[in-house]
Amino acid sequence: MTAARRPGDLAVLAGIAGLRLAFCVATAPGYGIFRDELYYLACANHLAFGYVDHPPLSIALLWLWRTLFGDGLLALRFLPAVAGALTVFATGLIARELGGGRGAIVLAALAAFFAPFFLAVSHFYSMNAFDLLFWTLLLLIATEILVREEPRRWLTFGALAGLGLQNKYSVAFLGFGLVVGLALTPQRRQLRSPWLWAGGALALLLFAPHLAWEAANGAPSLAFIRNAAELKNEPVSPGAFMAGQLLLLHPLYAPLWIGGLGALLFSRQFARVRALGSAYLAILALMILQQAKVYYLAPVYPLLFAAGCVALDAAFARRDWPRAPVIAGVAIVVAGLALVPMAIPVLPPATFIAYSDALRVGAPKMERGARAELPQVYADMFGWRELAEEVARVRAALPEADRERLAIFGRNYGEAGAIDYFGPELGLPPAISPHNSYWVWGPRDWDGRVAIVIGDVRPESVGLFGSLEKLGHRSCALCMPYEAELPIYVARDLQIPVSELWARVKLFI
Repeated sequence: MTAARRPGDLAVLAGIAGLRLAFCVATAPGYGIFRDELYYLACANHLAFGYVDHPPLSIALLWLWRTLFGDGLLALRFLPAVAGALTVFATGLIARELGGGRGAIVLAALAAFFAPFFLAVSHFYSMNAFDLLFWTLLLLIATEILVREEPRRWLTFGALAGLGLQNKYSVAFLGFGLVVGLALTPQRRQLRSPWLWAGGALALLLFAPHLAWEAANGAPSLAFIRNAAELKNEPVSPGAFMAGQLLLLHPLYAPLWIGGLGALLFSRQFARVRALGSAYLAILALMILQQAKVYYLAPVYPLLFAAGCVALDAAFARRDWPRAPVIAGVAIVVAGLALVPMAIPVLPPATFIAYSDALRVGAPKMERGARAELPQVYADMFGWRELAEEVARVRAALPEADRERLAIFGRNYGEAGAIDYFGPELGLPPAISPHNSYWVWGPRDWDGRVAIVIGDVRPESVGLFGSLEKLGHRSCALCMPYEAELPIYVARDLQIPVSELWARVKLFI
């Protein structure tokens, strides 16, 4: 297998990636700041080698970026946009490495440009945008190793995999899949290479600081993963899992990635990289067995898009259809544009709801509980400033002595993160919360005398205070149901030690 290397290919690919970056920057404001962005910014105030629900790399990067450029929406969302553009570029490089000419390279890049999940994670700051890029780069390196017979590149793979694990644990799925894929094909000789094992050791070495943090803190991420699987994540059947792939990657793009998988598994053209097709099946099987969220598999599809577009372009060439790649490219763009509103909030909410109903296309359900009119990722962009403003109004009405010593208690990291993000300009102190890493950061210096409590108070908790008075309320029609109506209470005179309360309320989920 010989990669086609025309000088202008990289320039064309860079142009497509540049357009992707410009598009994501132009649409960055969207509906507002996202729940997880609020939490990530709070984590960046507490640099560590780990957090309850994720490793530290994306947080360290956010801390540095925010220090340089601030935390406005455009600054916050620029890095995910860059990661998305690089993913588009790297997808084209995979097609090039698989022997594709310019047609295949462009088609693969366009599929990565418009795939709804790829667009969505490029819109807001989270580890997922970087996870997608890490997977794509690792798949590119694996392709290069197998095509060029360069086992020394496993060291590069290991270094990148170690950084990827410091961003998100799911990179381990890719490592598992590659080992199984190599074992099932003639490329199993790679498993005897000392370079592969040295690469694995390097990955583990780079991941070791987070593992040490987990050990020192009682492995909170294991508790988080277990609780999320049992209590939060929506159970998914194998059929629903595969249906989710169609929705996340675009229903009309299915022939590209399914054809790519078939080509990797059965085409003589891809014999050297057969292990990559087997790796996809191994990862798929493991995720289905573990009831993983539907989107966990999405980062593997740049490989399948690339292989599918190379096979498609080769079929066009065999039939002497010189205009077919152009027609296919136009079809990818038109189909992609039709679903852009499902991935990035470019329409007003009411228009989006009508458009989504007309298309009869919705996001797969990934968490238990009631759904909002908007997809969860959109609903969680509303109501945060209004919440902080209502809390500030309640605080301003309290006696000065209470204002100076109170704590603001959010039930979850979204509510607490909203106080921490919008609160400084409103004169609010930092929030406390029992949710995930907020619990690890503790109740600060709260003495238990006065607290503003956001949201409904559980009946069993009412008696823990000398008094509990509702003094505010925030309504949000577009929020998730559990955030739509939030009473604001003032609680006084905690009847038990703060340390005892904190031990009771821990919520890792």
